[in-house]
Amino acid sequence: MDCAQLPTPGPLVGAQPTQVPRLSRAHKTELPDGPGMPSALQAIGWSRRPLPFLERCQRRYGDIFTLRIRHIGNWVVLADPEHIKQVFTAEPEALGVGVANTLLGPLLGDRSVMLLEEPEHMSRRRLMLPQFHGERMESYTRMIDEVARDAIRAWPLDEPFELWPRMQQITLEVIMRVVFGESAQPDGLREQLDRLTEWLNSPRRLALLPLLGPRWIVRDPSYRTVMEPVERTVLAEIRRRRQSGSTEGEDIASMLACATYGDGSPMTEKDLRDELITLLSDGPTATLLAWVFERLLRYPEKLTRLRDEIASGDQEGYLDAVVKETMRLCPSVPIVVRRLVKPLELGGYTLPAGTRVAPCVHLVHRNPRVYPDPLVFRPERFLENPAGTYTWIPFGGGVRRCIAASYAQLEMRRVIHTVLSEIDLTSVNVRSERPTRSAIAFSPDQRGMVIASRRRVAAAQRS
Repeated sequence: MDCAQLPTPGPLVGAQPTQVPRLSRAHKTELPDGPGMPSALQAIGWSRRPLPFLERCQRRYGDIFTLRIRHIGNWVVLADPEHIKQVFTAEPEALGVGVANTLLGPLLGDRSVMLLEEPEHMSRRRLMLPQFHGERMESYTRMIDEVARDAIRAWPLDEPFELWPRMQQITLEVIMRVVFGESAQPDGLREQLDRLTEWLNSPRRLALLPLLGPRWIVRDPSYRTVMEPVERTVLAEIRRRRQSGSTEGEDIASMLACATYGDGSPMTEKDLRDELITLLSDGPTATLLAWVFERLLRYPEKLTRLRDEIASGDQEGYLDAVVKETMRLCPSVPIVVRRLVKPLELGGYTLPAGTRVAPCVHLVHRNPRVYPDPLVFRPERFLENPAGTYTWIPFGGGVRRCIAASYAQLEMRRVIHTVLSEIDLTSVNVRSERPTRSAIAFSPDQRGMVIASRRRVAAAQRS
């Protein structure tokens, strides 16, 4: 594998993003209306029940409104597809992300591709993109099927269990093989990542976020206790590959280990740490997979149609529609945030530089003008009309659209295909599960409680 070359970082590598001037009182009056309650109360509303909070604000203030959230700042929330298009099609140099993304920074680190400012973001993006497109994607298909099939064999039969943690195990094993290769994965890393995930998803800690702010996480000694072993392990693996010269593999770790800047220097350990933690923190895909089955089990006719099409060999049409409809109805994140570097005319307002604009995935996905009966799980809508660039935005949009979007959808399709081919699932709960906040995404509140039974059809086919 050829080593990639990155542009030499500027003198501010590792420093805080450039600070924008504090907005004047006159500029503040140009922001759209929003809740008048104190920022501390808005933080509580956002943290405890963010989705109903967004919906109430839209009903009262319309498709553009301002939230003022303690420890996070002011967001101008956008629910009109035309406004979202304006943001996603703005010139890259007109938008920033580092200052805006205070929520992810403490976990991922400010040298993650998700948080880099231009032009470094685009250079890192070009480095990472080939790993999630083209021929590399085809090579992942067999591996994902194998991982899912092995995991399913260990699931309990004829007794209730939580599906979400099982999906986390599958997606973690898959991304471990993508990042480190199928035969050179660091010892102990799975267990370390499991402990980190459990720590991040603690209900008590999630409840403290609105009071203490996201940067409180990195100051908590118990966070360092679970994060530092992960950091040590991934960096030790990179050092091992560099020292042994084993950087010729096709996996991401080998690619990063041999990547150099324009001056010939290797990527810094801070860069490597942040990029690898970003890749290994793949909570949203597991959450979406739990939602797929939670939704399908509430709509038996959809499940039957999907099984029939998979059995007939049609593995893309309706299956892809099911994936897209799940991402529409149960997106992993409710908003994406960008910071204006330049003023922007939007929705009748002149938003000054420094404003944080937040295209709202949750609200635009439930717009009845775009999606009739938006609360109904109906995959057929994506067979009738393709997903819109600015109305279906689970991966964000523009030049910062998630680089792993195709990979995530492939992984979901292959895991769904394997599960439905191997076992039958029934839901434990009569009522639909509700979205509840986890560390990164919104998971089913009962963690996807199901009962599995072995499929007679699958057994007969194997014999």
